[in-house]
Amino acid sequence: MAIPEFETLTLSVEEQVATVALNRPDKANSMNAVMWPELQACFEWLDAEPGVRAVVLAGNGKHFCSGLDLAMFSGLGGESGDPARRAEAFRRNVLRMQDNLSAIEQCRKPVLAAIHNTCIGGGVDLVCCCDMRYATEDAWFAIREIDIGMTADVGTLQRMPKLVADGIVRELAYTGRNMDAKEARELGFVNRVFPDRETLLREVTIIARGIARKAPLAVRGTKEMILYARDHSVRDGLNYIATWNAGMLSEVDLMAGVQAQASKQQASFED
Repeated sequence: MAIPEFETLTLSVEEQVATVALNRPDKANSMNAVMWPELQACFEWLDAEPGVRAVVLAGNGKHFCSGLDLAMFSGLGGESGDPARRAEAFRRNVLRMQDNLSAIEQCRKPVLAAIHNTCIGGGVDLVCCCDMRYATEDAWFAIREIDIGMTADVGTLQRMPKLVADGIVRELAYTGRNMDAKEARELGFVNRVFPDRETLLREVTIIARGIARKAPLAVRGTKEMILYARDHSVRDGLNYIATWNAGMLSEVDLMAGVQAQASKQQASFED
């Protein structure tokens, strides 16, 4: 397996679990112009690599992610003097950044966010794209775009209301206030809270390895169904899973799973 290298991310693979870490620790892992496309390239590689079955997304250094590097604002509107063309350039840049993060959600492998300390602005956009979120006791979250006079535009306002109550999202987005790990756990935004980053990474990796031992095609199908159900009616979702299993249910995996259950052993599945 040839693992790609990135300027703003570190990537490693062990026991079929990939660990991706934001790697601008001297800048509190703020998301600069290089990081956005690198995130997309990284998760597209993870999606395509059969040797990866689950992904842990973390941050190096003292902070998980301090959000958008504000230096990016200088280039988002292009150089044209015409207001309409500047607006079009800005819109296209935002759509591109949305696609950069959507690659995390679209990755067929489950992505587990391991969040410590700061997670604000673009960091919240980032973790809302993940399948599950886990945090340290010192972690805190904030939708800070409101404090710089803008509306969050790369995913939080679209995804977070699917994760926690609508009124909570509105309060966080309108006020920009901090939400600590305890509150995030109580609201269901994070699954579990751990005392420190070392424990967080160890325990989240254990969960990811447990997922990696399952039948990969079944895991990928489960993620596909959950995402589809989020955006469609129950009837549409039921129709889709019937069609999916009609073509994607693996007899080989099914027999291996049944035999493993009968013998109380761990099944082995092809990538």
